[in-house]
Amino acid sequence: MRLLPLLAALCLLALAGPAAAHPGHAGGFADGLAHPFGGLDHVLAMVAVGLWAAQRGGRAVWLVPASFVAMMLVGGALGALGIGLPALELGIVGSVVALGLMVALALRLPVALGMALVGLFALWHGHAHGSEMPASAVAGLYALGFAAATASLHALGVGLGLALRRSPATRWGGAGIAAAGLALLLTA
Repeated sequence: MRLLPLLAALCLLALAGPAAAHPGHAGGFADGLAHPFGGLDHVLAMVAVGLWAAQRGGRAVWLVPASFVAMMLVGGALGALGIGLPALELGIVGSVVALGLMVALALRLPVALGMALVGLFALWHGHAHGSEMPASAVAGLYALGFAAATASLHALGVGLGLALRRSPATRWGGAGIAAAGLALLLTA
């Protein structure tokens, strides 16, 4: 249970706003760090990745989130370069539904297939981050920021999943994420 306070502190740190004492740093690490928290779809998907990785257990606990972050950076580069992806918004919202269902059903995919699947979803999420990067951004710092925010949301999901390992609350949480994704899909 000592893991939960640490995860809560990391999430609060990730949510903290940048100090305004140093103007002129627009589009850097702090902007990248804040970007994933600006959309419910991103937050839900990233927590769901962590929940599902914890459910899967073993090496998946770190391999699944790591593959998401790596492929998100690839998607971010594509977005920053203006290289389009088909059905971007549908892919993002669809990933929320799919990841929520994976948690709700406690889907047991082979680790490599799970990594590939979340990696595909990560391309869309990363593309959104990269294409919405401020023009004044230092691309590397911005990418490092959104990667750190994503990793913190994955860690939150993993922590919750491990803490609730024997509880049906994880599966209910997945169902709630899928339902929220459907609601986002219907309002899009």
